[in-house]
Amino acid sequence: MCDTCGCGDSELVPVEIQESILAHNDHTARHNREHFARRGVLAVNLMGSPGCGKTALLEATAAAMGGRWRLGAFSGDLETDRDATRLEAAGIPAAAITTGSACHLDAEMVHRALHGFAWQDLDLLFIENVGNLVCPAIYDLGQAANVVVLSVTEGEDKPVKYPVMFRKADLVLLTKVDLLPHLPGVSLDAIHGHLARVMPDPRVLEISAVTGAGLDGWIAWLASQRPSRALPVSQPSHEPAIHEPASRQPCLQEA
Repeated sequence: MCDTCGCGDSELVPVEIQESILAHNDHTARHNREHFARRGVLAVNLMGSPGCGKTALLEATAAAMGGRWRLGAFSGDLETDRDATRLEAAGIPAAAITTGSACHLDAEMVHRALHGFAWQDLDLLFIENVGNLVCPAIYDLGQAANVVVLSVTEGEDKPVKYPVMFRKADLVLLTKVDLLPHLPGVSLDAIHGHLARVMPDPRVLEISAVTGAGLDGWIAWLASQRPSRALPVSQPSHEPAIHEPASRQPCLQEA
C-alpha cells in the first residue's frame, strides 16, 4: 500500500512541490496592485453566478453616482462583449475580456487588458469576473476588495454549498430583493444565517437594481474603501519601483 495516500498503487512516487502553482499569478497580481495603489484607483473584483445581476448592478451604480466618480470596468466572459457593451451604454468605459474556455479571470488577463485601457485616472475600476461561484475566488487579480453578488432567486443555500467564494468576500450584495414577493419559499433570514456560518465577518447589503433599494449603502461602502489619490507620477515618490513580470509586455505607461 502507498505510504503517502493509501491508494494501494505501489508505483506512485511522492513528489515534493517547491513552488505554488499560483505563484506566477500571485506575482502578476502584486504587480497589478502596485499600479492601482500608485494611481489611487480602487479595483473591485465583482464575482457571482451567471445571471445574478452583476451587470445590472453596475448599470444602476453608474446611474446612482450621477458622474461623481470616474468609473471603468472590465467584463469577463467566455464569449462576446455583450456585458461590456451594456456598461458602455450606461456611461461606464468598459472592455471585454473573453476567456475562451476558462471559467475565471486571472491576474495576467487583467494585466493585458490594462495595456489597452485608459484606467490611470479612474476613481474606481470594476473587474466583473466570469459567472461562476467556484474558481474566481481562488485567483488574486490585484484587487483591493472582493464583492460577491448573490441574487435571492438562486435560493438560500448557496453560501454553504460554495463556502470558499463567500469566505473570500469583503462584502456580499443580495440582489433582486424586489422579487421576494414572488418567491414565497425564500427567506432573507435564512440567507443571512447561511452567510453567517461561512463568513468570518459577515457584511451584507440588500440591493435592487430595479427600485434602487440599497444603492446608497453600496455607494457608501465603496467610498469607505477608496484610497487617497496618489501623487502625480512626475513628483518624487518613495514607493518601490514597479517591475514587469519576466517575459511579459513592457510595463504600463502611467504618465
